[in-house]
Amino acid sequence: MKSYLFYLLIFFALNASAQQQVPLNEKHHVDSLETVLKYGRTDSSKALASFMLVEYWKFKDTTKSKTFLMRGRQLAGGSPYLKALSSFYEGQYYFNWDKGKASAAFVKAQKALATFHTPQAYGKLAAAWYNYAIMNRGKGYEFITGITIQKVLPYAEKAGDQTMVAFYFSQLATILMNNYQFAKADDYNKKAIVLLEKQDHQSTNLLFAYLNGVSINCYAGKPRIAKTLLQKAKIMLAPFPGSLNYTLYYYNEALYYATVGSYKETISSATKGMVLATRYNQKQMQQQLLFRSYEAYLNLKEYAQAKKILLSIIEDGTMLTSANDKLMLYGELAKTNKMMGNYNDAYDWQNRRQQLTDSMHNKQVEVKINELETKYRTAKSQKRIAELQAKNHQTELKSKNEKLFNWLLGSGCVSLLAILTTVLLNARSNRQLAVQKEINYRQQLHELEQKQQLRIAKAMLDGEENERERVARDLHDGLGGMLAGVKIGLSGLTSTKDEFAQDKDLFRIIGQLDTSVTELRRIARNLLPETLLKFGLEVALKDLCEFYMRDGLHIDFQAFHIEKDIPLNIQLNIYRIVQELLFNAIKHAHANNVLIQCSQNDSIFFITVEDDGAGFDTKILKDRKGMGLANLKNRVSYLKGKFELRSVINEGTTVNIELNSHADA
Repeated sequence: MKSYLFYLLIFFALNASAQQQVPLNEKHHVDSLETVLKYGRTDSSKALASFMLVEYWKFKDTTKSKTFLMRGRQLAGGSPYLKALSSFYEGQYYFNWDKGKASAAFVKAQKALATFHTPQAYGKLAAAWYNYAIMNRGKGYEFITGITIQKVLPYAEKAGDQTMVAFYFSQLATILMNNYQFAKADDYNKKAIVLLEKQDHQSTNLLFAYLNGVSINCYAGKPRIAKTLLQKAKIMLAPFPGSLNYTLYYYNEALYYATVGSYKETISSATKGMVLATRYNQKQMQQQLLFRSYEAYLNLKEYAQAKKILLSIIEDGTMLTSANDKLMLYGELAKTNKMMGNYNDAYDWQNRRQQLTDSMHNKQVEVKINELETKYRTAKSQKRIAELQAKNHQTELKSKNEKLFNWLLGSGCVSLLAILTTVLLNARSNRQLAVQKEINYRQQLHELEQKQQLRIAKAMLDGEENERERVARDLHDGLGGMLAGVKIGLSGLTSTKDEFAQDKDLFRIIGQLDTSVTELRRIARNLLPETLLKFGLEVALKDLCEFYMRDGLHIDFQAFHIEKDIPLNIQLNIYRIVQELLFNAIKHAHANNVLIQCSQNDSIFFITVEDDGAGFDTKILKDRKGMGLANLKNRVSYLKGKFELRSVINEGTTVNIELNSHADA
C-alpha cells in the first residue's frame, strides 16, 4: 500500500503544479486581469488577459473558462502568435477532464509556437511540452523525464527566465523522487528553492518547491527537514486563506503527520483538504485524501472506518478507471476484512481480485494471439505474392524462348548451315542456362535453410520465454494465491476456534506457509524479470548483479550509452545472455570477482564478461555441450551477432559478444 500511495503522491504533485500556476494573491490577480479586459488599450493585451483567465477558471468554473477561451480567440484577430497561444490555452481548458483533447491541443501549440523566436514563445513552448508529457504520463516516467530534459529545460533556459527554470528543476525532482532517487531529487529541489528565493520569494512556484521538498524528505525518512519546509509553505499561504493551493498543502501536511506516526492529525489534515477539494471540484485529489485517511485509520486499527472509506472510494468510481487501481483496492479490502476477522468477506474480495487478475491476463493472451494471427496472414500473403511473381517470370521466360525458336526456324529456310550452327549455339546456351539455374537453385536453397534455422531458433527462444512467463505467472497468481488462501483459512481457525488459539504446531505450519510463499515469489522473479518490464534493460542488469552478490563474490557492472528504445524481445534476449554468462562464472568457474560491461553504439550492442575463476581448456568445447553455451550461441545467432571466448586455466575466462539491437526489426 505504501508504494501505491507514493505513486499517488507523485501523480498529484506533477498534475497540480502543471495545471495551476497563478499568484498566491488570487483576488488581486483576477481583478487586474478583468481590469485589462475592460480598459485595455489594445485587443492583444485583452486577448492575453482573457487567455490567462482560462487557466484560472479551469477548475472553479469550466463554463467561465470556455467563455474566456472563446473571447480570447475573437480578440486575437489575425495575430499569428496569439492564434498559437489559443491552442495552448485550449489544452489548459481541457486539462482536467479530457486528456486526449488536451494532448492534441498542446501538440498543435508546439508546432505553432516553434515558428517564433522570442523569450515569451520559448517559455510557452516549455510549458506546452511539459503539459503534453503530463497528459501522456501513461507512457511512463522515462517518457516524462526524457521530454523534461530534452525539450522543457532547454526552452526554459532559452526564455531567460530563471523562475521558470527553477520551476522545472522542481518538477524534475518530483520525477526523480518517483524513481526512489531521493538524493538527486533533493539536490534539484534545493536548486529550485535557492533560485526562487532570490528571484521571487512570493511566487506560487516557490510554494510548490517547498511542498515538493516536504514529500521528498518524508519519503527519504527526514521528517525534521520536511517540517521546516511545511512551515515555510504555511507562512506563504497564511495571507491568502482562499487560495486554491491549500488542498496541496493539506495533502503534504497529512503526509508529514503519517510519516511521524501522528495518525489522528493525519485524518484532521486530510479532512480539511477534502472540504477544499470538493469546493474546487478537485475530484482526483479528494479521493487521494480519502485514501490517506484510510491509511491512518488502518494504522489506528479502526478497521471498520478504514473499510467504510475503501467502500466509498469504490462507490465513487474515480479511482477505478485503471485495472491496477482496482487490483490495489480489492487487495486492501481483503486485507482490512481479514484484520476485522471477516474471513468470508476477505475471501470474497480476494476472489474478485484474482478474477480481475485472470481477466487482465486473458486479455493479454488474446492480444498476443491476434498479433500472431496477423503475422501468419501477412506471411501467407507474401508467400502467395512470391509464387505469383515466380509464375509470371516463368511465363515471360517461356514466351521469350518461343520467340527465339520461331526466329531460328525461319532462319533455317535460308541456309542449312545456318540452321545447324544455330542449333549448336542454342544447345550450348541451354546447357549454360541449366547450369546457372542449378547454381541459383542451390543458392536459394541455402538461403532458405539459413532463414529456416533462424526461424527455428527464434521459435525456440520465444517458446522458452513464453513458457518461463507462463510458469512464473502460474506460480505467482495460481499457486501463490492458493497458498495465501490456505494461510487465511488457517489464520481464521486461530481466531474463531478456541481449541486452535494456542496450537504451536498450527502456528509453525502458518510460518512454513509464509516461507513457502516467499520462496515461490523468488522463483517466479527469476523466471520473469519484472524489473526489465518496468524499468528497462540497464536497471534490470544492475538488479541481476546485485541479486547474485554476496560475501566472497564481487560483481562490477558497468553500463555505457544503453538506449531505452531497444525492442523488448531484444532486451529480454540480452538479459538472458548476461544471466547465463554470470551463472557460468559463479557455478562453473567459482569466481571471486566478475566484471560485466555493456555498451551500445547505434544499433550495435557489446557485452564483455570477465572473471578470475578456475578457467578451462577451450578445446573441450568441441566435444562437449555444457555450461549453456549452445543456448548462448543460439541467442547470439538470432541477434546476428558474434561470439568470442578466451579462457586460461587458473587465470579466468573472458567472453566478448557483439549483437545487433535491431536484428528483429
